[in-house]
Amino acid sequence: MASMKFTSCALLCIWIFIGVASAQLTTNFYATSCPNVLPTIRTAIDTAVRSGQRRMGASLLRLHFHDCFVNGCDASVLLDDTANFTGEKTAGANANSLRGFEVIDNIKTQVENLCPGVVSCADILAVAARDSVVVLGGQSWAVPLGRRDSTTASLNAVGGNIPGPGQNLAALLTAFSNKGFTANELVALSGSHTIGQARCTTFRNRIYNDANINASYATSVRANCPQSGGDNTLSPLDVTSPIAFDNAYFGNLLTRRGLLHSDQELFNGGSTNAQVNRYATNPALFLTDFANAMVKMGNLSPLTGTNGQIRRNCRRTN
Repeated sequence: MASMKFTSCALLCIWIFIGVASAQLTTNFYATSCPNVLPTIRTAIDTAVRSGQRRMGASLLRLHFHDCFVNGCDASVLLDDTANFTGEKTAGANANSLRGFEVIDNIKTQVENLCPGVVSCADILAVAARDSVVVLGGQSWAVPLGRRDSTTASLNAVGGNIPGPGQNLAALLTAFSNKGFTANELVALSGSHTIGQARCTTFRNRIYNDANINASYATSVRANCPQSGGDNTLSPLDVTSPIAFDNAYFGNLLTRRGLLHSDQELFNGGSTNAQVNRYATNPALFLTDFANAMVKMGNLSPLTGTNGQIRRNCRRTN
């Protein structure tokens, strides 16, 4: 009985803590202190994605994901290495892979000119991810704001927190459950692979060795990804509409045309099959669920109040 009471109390305390952290994030956080921050970010993203590289939208979305899944949404992923720590940029899941740092730098410079020392890099990442989705045709959502930036980063913290392209469904479910996400939210967030590209090294084993792959699709992808060499050659994650944020990714899974092993695991006779089917046939449901899951992800362990700092330069601490 005492153990049960302790467990109940512990769970209650945890939920109270999470509620307090989340409550400190508000969608109008900068309404007075920096009222033009959102239009400024939106314009910069529109320029970088619509007028620059469409792929950059996917890169910025991924940057936010890789930030939040390692010690929370604190912009630690943006920090360059220093004499005191080796940051996250050179970790296996990030090295030669994460992109968009210069876009964030540009936005930060503009925002600092507007409102010096007010808007965090972590909030810029969250808004940039949302705006990237919108530019590419996805649904918008209100981004809760008020995060602060970390004062350190750790390469070792990345290991085990970022799901890998070769993972099976059980590992994916565990990785997302560890962050508080349901199986349906795992599927929704995986739908971000409706945009962007992946390097040959991340899907080579799938296109040459997996059995659950469409034969003609495998042949077409092999043309750009040889069995040896060409590790950095790119292929679209969504072969149907690679620069449109839509539900085509799920239709690809139904026809065994998922690029990554981890993609196809979502539709491979397991517990997530039904949700993939739902999203493949109901684009509105996917877009709504994705937006809700992104808000939830943005609430992963934010630094608020007096914790952390507002970096003046996103690549280094003040």
